[in-house]
This record gives sequence, structure tokens and C-alpha cells, in this order.
Amino acid sequence: MKSALELKYLNEIRPELVKEFNYSSVMQAPRIVKIVINMTAGNEVSNSKAIEEVMTELTQITGQKPYQTVAKKSLASWKLREGMPMGGKVTLRRDRAWSFLTKLIEVALPRVRDFNGISTKSFDGRGNYALGIKEEIIFPEISFDKIRKLKGMDVIIVTNAKSDKEAFALLKHLGMPFTKAQ
Repeated sequence: MKSALELKYLNEIRPELVKEFNYSSVMQAPRIVKIVINMTAGNEVSNSKAIEEVMTELTQITGQKPYQTVAKKSLASWKLREGMPMGGKVTLRRDRAWSFLTKLIEVALPRVRDFNGISTKSFDGRGNYALGIKEEIIFPEISFDKIRKLKGMDVIIVTNAKSDKEAFALLKHLGMPFTKAQ
């Protein structure tokens, strides 16, 4: 079953993008390929309970079991050795990606304190967008009372757009709240 946002993309946004960029086929229009969410325990990586909390919170937010990420390098200031677990990562595709994107745009981002929109400068040059979230409590699944320490997360929206301009147009049409003046 397709989400309302995906149906809007298929019926309204994709034809608009075809006209806007003069594509010869609707298959050339940019689309969401996947969404990757990454969360670490920060400077509490030596605490196994903090790693468990990260995994639980990611599962609650995404509805999918994350896989554990490990340190690639040792870092003495964080008491981190190579190969130690340090967080979790989830890759959402198809229906789960669309439902997460809907939740992010309509529920989570409006709950950010003093929210003025997201930056237009976070594109990587190949049509992908990275968004840093400082507090995971903006998601309704996370109970503020059960949080021991706030942790941030990274959300990377991977598109098949050939340029940042095309990816920006796609995300703007989908309803991403970009800042007005930059």
C-alpha cells in the first residue's frame, strides 16, 4: 500500500519535474532511492547501556531493526578502540522510506525548537541530502521521560537525481521545509 506522499509524488510531483527539467520520459525524473539514519552514543560509547538505548530508539523511530556500527579507528579521548560498537544505522527503502519521510516532514521537523527551516547547503553535489538532528525527542515514538541523555542523529536522503538542483526541486515539491533566505 502506497503512502499519501508517494501517491502525491507519482501523480503530481513527477509530472511537474518532467516539465520543469524537460525530461523525455517520466523514468528520468528524480526519485527517493533510500533513507539512511545513523545514530551514535556520542562520548558514551564505552557504556554498553548507551549502545542498547541507541538501538532501541532507532527501532522505535524507524520500525526496522538497526545494525550496529563499530569504530574504524581508535580514539583515546573517547576511550574508543577500533572495532568497538558505537551506535546503530538503518537503511529504509520503498514504503518504509516514504512513511519515514512523511513523518519527518509533517511531524518531527515542526517539533524542533525555534525551527526556521532546514539548510539548502547540505547537498553533496550528487543529488543526496544530509540532515543533522540534534535531539531524537522530536519523533513522537520517543518518550522524553525514558531518555537518559539526548543523542543526535544523521538522516541522509539518497536520490537518483543527477544534480543538486534536481534533488532540491524534488525535496521542495515533496514539502521539505527549506529556509527562505540563504
